[in-house]
Amino acid sequence: MAIYFTMGEGLGKVLFEWWRGLAEDHASRAVLRRASSLTEVALTPPYQRLCRRLGASSWKHWERDRFALVVGVLAHVKTHDERLPAEAMSKHQPGEDRPPVSELRFLRLLESPDPDALFSGVRRVLPLMGSVDVIVLANDLMHWGDEVKKKWAYGYDWPE
Repeated sequence: MAIYFTMGEGLGKVLFEWWRGLAEDHASRAVLRRASSLTEVALTPPYQRLCRRLGASSWKHWERDRFALVVGVLAHVKTHDERLPAEAMSKHQPGEDRPPVSELRFLRLLESPDPDALFSGVRRVLPLMGSVDVIVLANDLMHWGDEVKKKWAYGYDWPE
């Protein structure tokens, strides 16, 4: 059974409330933001506490590793809105002539060879994106693969 987060329900509700709580829990956010690899994320108390809340101890090994990716990235997201990740990376801001994340950088992100590389890449582009839908991003990272890559590629606003 695949793990999907839904806004306002079950695991998604817990994840979103945890993410919103990071605004007040500066210590947990700082610990997670300092983690430079997924192993470091997985070894943090905030990650372990959230895993217990979600019952993630019964998840498969790869699901817990992907969840470390989700938690590590979400610690860097400051604002939630309805924008999809590819849209947030490609939509021009008023007065700008280039997208927040260049085509080349976007393609490199899609070609990330492993979850640690994806973690580093997404962390680097988040400040450029501004805000993003937290639950969609969590699901995309949790299920990263060809389908998600194609979804992002179709959602990116490629220049003419």
